Amino acid sequence: MVENLPGSMSRRRLLGTFATAAAAAPVLAACGAPDSGGTAKAAPSTLGTKPSKPVTLNVLDVAGNLQLTQPILDAFKSQHPEIVSGITTATGTAPELAPKVQAQQQAGNVQIQLVLTGTDGLSAGIQKGLWYDLKPYYSTFFPDLTAGYQAPAAAMATLAQDQGIELVWYPSGPLIEYDPAAVSSPPATPDALLDWAKANPGKFQYARPANSGPGRTFLMGLPYLLGDSDPTDPVNGWEKTWAYLTELNKHIASYPTKTSATMTNLAQGTVHIIATTTGWYINPRATGTVPAGMKVAKFNDFTWVSDAQFGVIPKGVSDDELIAVLSLLKFALTPEQQAVTYDQGYFYPGPAVKGVSLSQAPQSSQQAIAKYGVPDFDTWMTQFPSKNSLPATSQVTAFDLWEKKIGASK
Repeated sequence: MVENLPGSMSRRRLLGTFATAAAAAPVLAACGAPDSGGTAKAAPSTLGTKPSKPVTLNVLDVAGNLQLTQPILDAFKSQHPEIVSGITTATGTAPELAPKVQAQQQAGNVQIQLVLTGTDGLSAGIQKGLWYDLKPYYSTFFPDLTAGYQAPAAAMATLAQDQGIELVWYPSGPLIEYDPAAVSSPPATPDALLDWAKANPGKFQYARPANSGPGRTFLMGLPYLLGDSDPTDPVNGWEKTWAYLTELNKHIASYPTKTSATMTNLAQGTVHIIATTTGWYINPRATGTVPAGMKVAKFNDFTWVSDAQFGVIPKGVSDDELIAVLSLLKFALTPEQQAVTYDQGYFYPGPAVKGVSLSQAPQSSQQAIAKYGVPDFDTWMTQFPSKNSLPATSQVTAFDLWEKKIGASK
């Protein structure tokens, strides 16, 4: 997921910092993308476990992750005043993340100590060399990192290339959400969806993949559904997918820039079927953004495309800030804090680590999922295979190809 969830609490914004960085971006862009984060200093080879004094951390969320982790940040600040004196948060979008961080690094003034991001922002930063390699600090802060993750989360963690710590995981989709008052029998195959879209022009919608979890999951799930030659290669292995999306495009009116816009359109009756995921089906209904009576369906013999969200650290933060962020990320992976990520189903199920059950989650989470959850989701998770999202370079390539082949026409 890429934007803030409906119903999420308001966040403090670092407007002055980010406005300065944005204003500097056009000038600094002429310098080119540095391989090591511009003027950012090299990461220390060794670190202590406590900063020399408490620090303030500025956290930028481009994934809606604060919906899941704000209570974790609050708990860390409360329990560890010797590490942090304050934590401020701001929100943004994945496409603006890399230019913003790069501008600060090239100016030698990194003001963001932690970024909460999905695979999109993670990938863009990896391509530009913006994030610290965290592997040298695993033995001190994350000695059992891979072993502690549940199997599909451990697989997704490899996408970070040691440049981020996976905080939450979910099987994602591709799934479809529909209005049963307008759709009596939901399409169960891509061909059936295309036929329905032809018969109901403008009534199927998905958001732009570069800025939408359901959008990119739909995009990356199609090669498996359509039997493409190589679902991991959007350039040479997606012949059927690009042909299908080109045909489907004829019957789609627009591609919103946020998933939440597709939810609003479904709720208002502007569209009748949208791309969705486990979390995007549960949470907007739990928060009242989408009527509770909307239904969810899967495709026949589909493959889950996993999604995850990560904490990444921009190159250029001070040693004390680096220690503080690593300590926070370690804290976030404890079972007690992972249980908080069940939330109201936003990233269902949510926890990335093993052995964290819904019974350990806050009572509000248990109640929301009991009322708005879908027992079939747990069955489908064991019934159908799961594959990783595309790795960094391939994912950016897929988004670019989609924009050129599909999105540019609208």
